[in-house]
Amino acid sequence: MTRAVVCISFQDGSGGREIAGVAAGLLGVSIVDEEIVARAAIEAGVDDAVVADVERRKSALMRLLDGLGTSGMAAGYVPTPAVPEQPPSDAVRGMIRSVIEETAADGGAVILAHAASFALGGRDDVLRVLLTASEQTRADRLMSALDLDAKDAARTIKRSDAARADYIKRFYGIGAELPTHYDLVINTDNIDAELGARLIVAAAGDDDQGV
Repeated sequence: MTRAVVCISFQDGSGGREIAGVAAGLLGVSIVDEEIVARAAIEAGVDDAVVADVERRKSALMRLLDGLGTSGMAAGYVPTPAVPEQPPSDAVRGMIRSVIEETAADGGAVILAHAASFALGGRDDVLRVLLTASEQTRADRLMSALDLDAKDAARTIKRSDAARADYIKRFYGIGAELPTHYDLVINTDNIDAELGARLIVAAAGDDDQGV
């Protein structure tokens, strides 16, 4: 069965964006990523930054508490941040999911990130892909790409993984991401972008692209 839409989730350092780009080129379709945010913002009538904030960050109050740390809490002083009036986070999350569903309905796309595999979990015409790699491989790639030392690379991976887990829990109520949430899981430790993309294309049912 040919899959009309490919959803690609990835861990930082797994080569996700590069592989997605090659796969989209082989399939002859476009990559949909930031367009999800832009279209959801239009539907919500807010700036793109508001939607992006709902996706990737905690509430303004929680960010403030994190910044205060234990010393600020001990002092008993928690100022209330001024937050501009905007749609509730639940409403924005619903709009993001709606845009993902509309994109899938249009067909012919690689949807990158935004936990699209969970939003489209009930569709048979969608290939759900997770790209991963060992922590050491991911750290090595981040050190090379971002000029980080080993400690900063490890910290970046930890924060990124925590953010992904938080996103999936907030949006879909899933406490633990599992391989069984996906149709195809690729460990990119020893797989380059070209091979990774061809594996995705083959799994999508495009028989013209050999592996």
